[in-house]
Amino acid sequence: MREESAPWPEWREFVEDKSTLQEYEGDPEFLAIKKQIDEEYGEEKLRRSWLKTCAELEELTEEIKEKGSQIIPIIDMADVRRGCVAIKDVAEIRRVGCFVVRNVIEQCEMDRLYRDLKNYLSINKGRYTAWPQDSPSIFNLYNTPTQNALRIHPNQLQLMRWINGLWNYPNDDEEASPQPLLYADAVRVRPAKQTFLGLGPHIDAGSLCRWGDPAYRKVYHEIFAGNSENHDIFDMGKRKDANQALYLGGAHSTVMRAFQGWTAISKTAPREGTILLYPNVKAAISYVMLRPFFKPPSDKSKISDASQWTYDPSSSWFPGTFKPQSQLLSPTSHPHLRLKECLIHVPPIEPGDTVWWHTDMCHAVDAEHVGNMDASVAYIAATPNTPINKAYMQHQYDRMVVGHPPQDFVSNGVDESGFEEFQGFEGNPDIFKSLMGY
Repeated sequence: MREESAPWPEWREFVEDKSTLQEYEGDPEFLAIKKQIDEEYGEEKLRRSWLKTCAELEELTEEIKEKGSQIIPIIDMADVRRGCVAIKDVAEIRRVGCFVVRNVIEQCEMDRLYRDLKNYLSINKGRYTAWPQDSPSIFNLYNTPTQNALRIHPNQLQLMRWINGLWNYPNDDEEASPQPLLYADAVRVRPAKQTFLGLGPHIDAGSLCRWGDPAYRKVYHEIFAGNSENHDIFDMGKRKDANQALYLGGAHSTVMRAFQGWTAISKTAPREGTILLYPNVKAAISYVMLRPFFKPPSDKSKISDASQWTYDPSSSWFPGTFKPQSQLLSPTSHPHLRLKECLIHVPPIEPGDTVWWHTDMCHAVDAEHVGNMDASVAYIAATPNTPINKAYMQHQYDRMVVGHPPQDFVSNGVDESGFEEFQGFEGNPDIFKSLMGY
């Protein structure tokens, strides 16, 4: 569970009230999508998966409460390099869908890169944007020397290749491979004592598109078909064709990230600006996909009993689902997830460690930072080679090689080519070109 002394933050709750329904009913696409799924699969199949999933969540809640952060596997980069990560560790990583890798980059190197980053931010202050506005910590910079050095570090590249390989790739499919591509994202330097409510429980890689895009919906076929236990969260054959950017929004990444990742530039720890994860992808995403089809009982004392929920294919409401945003969750809208008990801090991480979580994993960022030092991370994901990803990466390279922000971040990024100490891809042009689809 979360740290005993950590109160539940004042993150937004999602409730089905009159104003909410009016908002959803104003967009006919929500109900149209729900009707398509209802017509294809029907109540009996959806309810079968609903009951099985909720029963599994009950068991998982007890396991997570008992183990806390210890449920998150920890491996060492040395074992990845030698190709000897224990079979039991791989199995557990695939079961829970998240893990920590220690010692990916040496601390002395991280200390130097951190100093370089702080200097870069300082000498270019006023030339870039960051958020939140009242206490900036997430910097809309994508081409700093520190970020680029971390992205192409040999250990990082080997690790990303290994992580992409956790997925299942069809033998007869030449369109997808675990060979890593580089998705450029932002960097964070969070000041000590900063309160931050901007990233509550959510799942990235789109929201309504999971139900609305036909290819994306196929990823979850077994869930809708009543066989939630057969859902393969690592099926790249289906996932590679999903359109995560079906609906425009600044929260959506065009590319499919097999695992999202943090590379720790400085130390972070529970209640000190770290990340919280729901350590079971399969059950949680099954619940999220089924939740719009079931209405809670009016008797609140029976909400935990999944059998008391009513099948409801006629409501437009998709809890926590807004087209431009990531999929949002809350204890009220997704009660069987028991988020207050099951959304757990990752263990303390040191500079050079990395944290990874499956693309469908519910996660949140610590609302508080009670430590005494900045908590800095680079957002570096494990991104496989797929047709959609490769096409994006080529555009990304064409923009970044001249200092422009990647296309997913055009709205907040700036031209960095004129910044003091800007290096871009200098010294490693062929590596970046290859890792961006050329």
